[in-house]
Amino acid sequence: MEILGVDIGGTGMKAAIVDTKTGELKSGRRRIPTPQPADMENMAGVMRQLVDHFEWKGKVGCGFPAAMRRGVALTASNIDRNWIGQNVEDLFKSATGLKFKVVNDADAAGLAEVKFGAGKGRKGLSLLLTIGTGIGSALIVDGKLIPNTELGHLLLHGDIAERYASNAARKNEELGWVRWGGRLNEYLRHVEKLFYPDLIILGGGISKRFDDFQHLLHTETKVVPAKLKNHAGIIGAALSAV
Repeated sequence: MEILGVDIGGTGMKAAIVDTKTGELKSGRRRIPTPQPADMENMAGVMRQLVDHFEWKGKVGCGFPAAMRRGVALTASNIDRNWIGQNVEDLFKSATGLKFKVVNDADAAGLAEVKFGAGKGRKGLSLLLTIGTGIGSALIVDGKLIPNTELGHLLLHGDIAERYASNAARKNEELGWVRWGGRLNEYLRHVEKLFYPDLIILGGGISKRFDDFQHLLHTETKVVPAKLKNHAGIIGAALSAV
């Protein structure tokens, strides 16, 4: 089955057609910058552009930067806070005329990595962290997702951890790999002492630079890059709509 997968982040809204049986992208990836302000009207407009670009008429799966419950946003990470309490599925359906399934963006990436990527076939507890504008998280136990874990919002040095260790923090503070890698390592050690995972998977945009900072990570838990790299969110979003 082919489904349009959309991955919404703090800086970009990305989409592609996905073969949900194989995890392969059946089209090129289309990326449009996340509008500023990232409010309902502006983001619905970009969603229409993405759908129109692919001339899409079928189901759409969407990873959204918020904790989600039955299509309703419970939080808002790096987007307008007026999204909180809104039925995102209904809003995007109204904007495009298409049926939507909307899940947390990191959970979408987790679904993809469990089915096709670094977490495939693994038993025990795997933790996927998307390191980008913020830090998203997905907990997977014996291949089953535990949704809406916002581990990027754990407190670290008196503030939420993603402001200290995200890729955006690295760029905004112009940190080199050594300084930023030390911060990321500190965050990972904090998380592993809370959950004691069997595997940590690093996804998001930073996953393609894993070789630049891998040697700076000193954790008890094995840490690997997401096999699907930055496509995991798109693929998992499509899987959620099957």
